[in-house]
This record gives sequence, structure tokens and C-alpha cells, in this order.
Amino acid sequence: MEQVFVTRPFLPPKEEFDEYCRGIWERDQLTNNGPLVQELAEKLERYLGAGQVNLMVNGHQALDVAIKGLGLSGEVITTPFTFASTTHALTLNGIKPVFCDIRESDLTMDPDKIEPLITEKTSAILPVHVYGHACDVEKIDAIAKKYGLKVIYDAAHTFGAKKNGRALACYGDVSMLSFHATKLYHTIEGGALVYEKESYTRLFNAYKNFGIEGEEHVDLIGGNAKMNEFQAAMGLANLPYVDSLIEERRKITLCYREQLEKVPGVRFFEPESQPGIEHNYAYFPILIEKEKFGVDRDTVYTKLKEKNIFTRRYFWPVVPDFGCYREEHEKDFLPVTRKAGAEVLCLPIYNGLSLQLVKDIASEIRRMAI
Repeated sequence: MEQVFVTRPFLPPKEEFDEYCRGIWERDQLTNNGPLVQELAEKLERYLGAGQVNLMVNGHQALDVAIKGLGLSGEVITTPFTFASTTHALTLNGIKPVFCDIRESDLTMDPDKIEPLITEKTSAILPVHVYGHACDVEKIDAIAKKYGLKVIYDAAHTFGAKKNGRALACYGDVSMLSFHATKLYHTIEGGALVYEKESYTRLFNAYKNFGIEGEEHVDLIGGNAKMNEFQAAMGLANLPYVDSLIEERRKITLCYREQLEKVPGVRFFEPESQPGIEHNYAYFPILIEKEKFGVDRDTVYTKLKEKNIFTRRYFWPVVPDFGCYREEHEKDFLPVTRKAGAEVLCLPIYNGLSLQLVKDIASEIRRMAI
């Protein structure tokens, strides 16, 4: 079989990207809130129905800016089932991550387990809409209001996903989007903060530009998280294609489900079956239950790799088992998280992946089952 990778970036027609780049050469402005960055922010606000979209160089720096801008400190309750960036952003700001276990139904933070973790040091809750699955935003919001906590959503996987007609990125005090090349929608590298309160903008702008607020004013200690014009050009060229990309991935997802639905020990998710959810089909994770399937997830991963099918154990190891967190968190009681980490496997899904290849991948998985 030809090499099939877990993802592949979408690229718009080159002439459309070139047209945006032509203007960059004409203006000689490459960064510092150039006109393409401003145009992209405005178009994303319209697409998402958001009050404010503040563009950044990448998602991690966007999350860092949000943490600084909201003045978080002490402890933040977050999920252990996420990419390293989520937790690292807290730790690098001197904040202790407090891990809340996840739900088996969708692998998002379990809101029923949040309140026992709240202490006088808790300043916020940082959940993740993992794989674009919507967190229980209503319950999380109610808990945050009850205890006077901020809510930052890691919405890196959510572009194009909605709940009750509202973009998932529009929930919480602030949501972080990632526009990395592996994402459904990308700006090569890039990210954004999405929020309603215009008063946040001054702080976010300062923290993403070394704390500079004018020629004579540097009152905050910030970094460099500004998006440049070439990233914005790619984002502008890609944006018109998002809805068609989602539809293509929906067809790929439905094909996988049809091919795998009767395989014992294989579980997948159907988030769009929940009331009010419009899914973006950005990922196709499955869970391999060894007792029913016959072999464990790692065996499936290895055997597929031998066939040139490159899947991803996403997320494994789970964050509390990282070398940098293990000593403090290895005894945390997180049974659902650790079970998911041992069973999850993300199958290839990207625009241009043929349905025949999807069937071939599924066929290889079926051959390994009992």
C-alpha cells in the first residue's frame, strides 16, 4: 500500500495564495498587525460569529497570552487528556495544573468531577474540546460562576464546529484556536484568541508584543506572539474552502463508521448525534478494547505501520505520565484518562483521502480482530 499518513495539510490553489502575497511585496509590511492580519481577523469574526478574534503566531503562544491577560495564578483545573501545550502553558506561567478526569462518552473533561478539585488557590478551569467534541459548556459555566472562576477553552480542534448554532470557539471567557498546518483550517502556523469582552484586547495586544503599549510605555512583561502577513495570506486563501473541507471529511468519517461498526472491540464517536451539535470531522479517533478485539492498540498501531498506514496514538502517554509531570501526578486517580490513553488510535483523515483507501485501512483493522 502507498504511504498513508494520519493527516496532510490542505493547500489552496497557488494562484490564490500568490495574489495575497503580491500585495505583501507591494506594501513591504511583513508583520506588526499588517493589513492582511487585520482582514483575516475581521473575516474570522464574521465566520465564527465572534465579538473579537485576536490573531497570534501559534496556538501555544495564544494560550500563554490568555493566561497572562486574565491574570491567572495558583491552580488551574484542566484535563490530563490533551496535547502537551495545554499543560505546559500553565506550568511555564508558574501555575499548578490540577487534573480532572474525563468522560468515557466523549473524552472531554467530566464536569461532575470538577468541584471536589476546587481550592482557595483555584483561579480558572481550562477544558479541551478534544477532537472537536463539545465539552459540557453549560455545566462548566455554572461551576465557574458559582466559584468566581475564569474559563479558558482549548478549542484547538474546533474550527467549524458549533453547539446550538454558536461556534464552539465562542464559549468561555476566552477560547484558544490553533491554525497549525495539521489542522482542518490552517495559516501554516498560527492561532487566535476568541472572546467577547473588548476590554481584554488591550492586555492581549500588549502581552503578544513584548508588553509594548506605545513608544514610551512598556508596563507589562510580554513576549512576541504576533501573526505575520504570510500566515494571514494563507489563512485568507484557505478560509473560503472550510465548509467544503468539512463536508469531504464527513463523507470519509461515515465511510470509516460503516466499515468498522460491526468490529468487536472497536469504539468510535458520533458527536453530531447529540442535540444541537454540528461536528467538524477534524479527527477520526477509535478506541481498541483488547479483551473484545483480540490484540491491544499498540499491536494495531505497529501492524498498520508495517503496511505503510501511519496512525497516531493521540494522546499517549497522557500528560500526568510525561517525565516532567510524573513525579507529582503519577498517583492521580484518573482511570478514564489512562484507559483512553492506552486504547485510543487516530486513523488517517485528510482532504483528498480516497474512500477506497479508507476501506483498505478499515479492512486491515478488521483482519486483526478476533
